[in-house]
Amino acid sequence: MSEIAITDARGRLASIIDEARVEPVYLTRRNRPVAAVVDAAQLDQLLEDAEELADIRAVDSAWDETEELGETPVPWDDVKRDLGLAP
Repeated sequence: MSEIAITDARGRLASIIDEARVEPVYLTRRNRPVAAVVDAAQLDQLLEDAEELADIRAVDSAWDETEELGETPVPWDDVKRDLGLAP
């Protein structure tokens, strides 16, 4: 993990970007991380993964709620038929 003070980073932007292609570079203020420079492709992947994880948690929560309420899930084939999407 690479860290650099914001005051030092001002003059090293190009080299910080080069470093960030390999691993995140943390920008610090008063020796505390306040921001990070990461490779754009890595950020895109992290955002996709976070969205996927949020979806998984939402499904888990829905299943838990269904179980707590003692409800029976509607089969997918019934849903499609009710919506006119299946014969």
